[in-house]
Amino acid sequence: MAQALAATRETILLVEDHSALLKLVKQILEDAGFFVIAAKNAKEAIRLEAEFPGEIDVLLSDVRMRGMSGPELAKILKDRRLQMRVVLMSGYPVGASVVHHHGWHYIQKPFGPSALVEKIRVALRGEARSALSRMAAGSATHGTV
Repeated sequence: MAQALAATRETILLVEDHSALLKLVKQILEDAGFFVIAAKNAKEAIRLEAEFPGEIDVLLSDVRMRGMSGPELAKILKDRRLQMRVVLMSGYPVGASVVHHHGWHYIQKPFGPSALVEKIRVALRGEARSALSRMAAGSATHGTV
């Protein structure tokens, strides 16, 4: 059934090396109607991406991870999936400067569930990052992640 659902809604490859946050963000995205492929690191994300037969609409990855950074992962996966959107997240202020020159989207941790979902929807619509740069301060919404 999961494959049938994946064909009718957007697919997100989520990469987060903190297991509790991975689980929480996955649940937020699934509750919003997205199909989520969750990976605990870049190496696992590359394997899951290669095995996934369908389209991956968005890569949502932490910026700083052991082994390979989110931006490094995004460059590899974008070479293979040109239409895939990229949203990177970080709790470090320098995270935004790392991703903006690539034209990718960015969300600052901590963020609220509604800010995250809106950021994903903005990326899917192909809107400019700057249109919702205020979303980087998503912690102003109800609850934060």
